Amino acid sequence: MIEQLKTFVQVAESGSFSKAAEKLFISSTAVMKQMNLLEKQAGVPLFIRTNHGVRLTKAGITFIKDAEFMLQYFQESLIRMHQSAQTNRHMVRVGTSMLNPCNVLIELWNGISDLYPQFGINIVHFEDDAHTLPTTYRMIGQSLDIIAGPFLTDNLKDYYRMLKLGSYRVCFAISRQHRLASRKTLSIKDLYGERLAIVNGGESAIIHDIRDFLIMNHPQIRIKDVPRLYDLDVFNRCEESNTVMLTLEAWADIHPSLVTIPSDLDIEIPYGLIYPLHPSQEVDQFLEIIKEMQGNVLAKVE
Repeated sequence: MIEQLKTFVQVAESGSFSKAAEKLFISSTAVMKQMNLLEKQAGVPLFIRTNHGVRLTKAGITFIKDAEFMLQYFQESLIRMHQSAQTNRHMVRVGTSMLNPCNVLIELWNGISDLYPQFGINIVHFEDDAHTLPTTYRMIGQSLDIIAGPFLTDNLKDYYRMLKLGSYRVCFAISRQHRLASRKTLSIKDLYGERLAIVNGGESAIIHDIRDFLIMNHPQIRIKDVPRLYDLDVFNRCEESNTVMLTLEAWADIHPSLVTIPSDLDIEIPYGLIYPLHPSQEVDQFLEIIKEMQGNVLAKVE
């Protein structure tokens, strides 16, 4: 009905079905069909049709004022509705950084956000600094609601809850000038004689197991322990020293001078959402939506 009213007002202003069609970006036939239907619904003629155009009948002149009022009221009602939705909308604060990108959550949310207009996402950037990242984690539940990223710090489980969304494959990152840089994949034996930096400041059991496996079964690789969390400085140092680094496929574009190559370790690191042990009611509702979506996706796969 609203579209018919818009077309009626435009025809009345243009004095022609064809001119109204041009302004409305629809066909003249569509305009005539709408007006014929409107007249049928009204039960009286609204236009006097001539070879030179159309003009309103007395009934049409009376109706045009009501039509303009209804259209204006409809637009004002839409504005009030959107304002009300914005007022009641809860913004979920999601932390993001180069090594903890929030795109894994944003891509999920964009697919269903229209169904949940009461929620929005406010992206908060933080730096990947091994010295300040522990402080950033402490912001969860205060100035941040959620951080999305790989689960590389096992002791986080003692202080936060975690929702797994998927897994990243373990790879090797090496300088583009390295002798192995052109390889499509790297086997463990390809690294014999090389230095391999293994970052494990977060005391990840998976990374710890990889380190133990290599030391026990491949002593030809020189392990360089990095007792800190991953940050950009680690990437820089490995590139400068031509040291191979244990990394994740998700970080392939972090450093332009490093190339990330899949390994034959066939090991994955889980990633997902890190959030407070006791999230707010709104954040908990938001997470329940994500969990339900994940459940539906898994059900379809199975």
